[in-house]
Amino acid sequence: MGTRVPTVYIVSDSIGETAEFVARAAASQFESGHFTIRKYTGVKDTEVLERVVSSAAADGGFIAFTLVLESLRTKLVSLAKEQGVAVVDIMGPMLLAFEGMLKEAPAGRPGVIHQLDADYYRRVEAVEFAVKYDDGRDPRGLERADVILVGVSRTSKTPLSMYLAHKQLRSANIPLVPEVTPPAALFAQRGKRKIIGLSIHPDKLTAVRQARLQTLGLASQASYASEERILQELRFADDVMVKLGCPVIDVTDRAVEETASLILDYLASGEDHR
Repeated sequence: MGTRVPTVYIVSDSIGETAEFVARAAASQFESGHFTIRKYTGVKDTEVLERVVSSAAADGGFIAFTLVLESLRTKLVSLAKEQGVAVVDIMGPMLLAFEGMLKEAPAGRPGVIHQLDADYYRRVEAVEFAVKYDDGRDPRGLERADVILVGVSRTSKTPLSMYLAHKQLRSANIPLVPEVTPPAALFAQRGKRKIIGLSIHPDKLTAVRQARLQTLGLASQASYASEERILQELRFADDVMVKLGCPVIDVTDRAVEETASLILDYLASGEDHR
């Protein structure tokens, strides 16, 4: 039997987007941050909470929740404690902090933060776009993308795409592999100032890939993490980026947020960050 993938349960009386974003951002800081998300949204009663806690207890997962109603928060924490399930209250501490500062009780209305405005729909669309056009799945999306990320495997293309999506940017990414010719649709975007190359130091990439192989239970000496293979991929990627004429950001030892900030600065100011 294969190794069981851990599960994070998202519980919300709204759409659960905030808790999911926080969970994915936290997981991106771990080399073995592979997990499944199960979302329970629009929660209004304790029956759902009981089912979620039982499921989390059965498979060893934890619960991240955004519940503005104190009664639901209290019930969930109580149920989780009874069954030894870890819970993370995303919204509660912030509500308490504002209540203390403003000397005012929160409204307790689920979903207020997600008023149906243009900005909210744009963010949802961008997240869906990033998922659909992740890892070069469909080059037809490159024309509509606000930003296109290119680079070898393990240069944080997917986490960056998701982060930028929450900044309302439609992001697509293309993996650069010597055996695969980059799509013509990519080169058609040259000159439109939306292609960003991602580079990384060979030693860092070797360490990252070896850790990845160990997580998968594979031999760390596999070609994927060999020095020869990595140098070959990086040379190929460099050649492609030169042909694209795109700015290149070195992601070595950079957090996703820092790299995203450079990308946003570049898109806003027109300056390269090499």
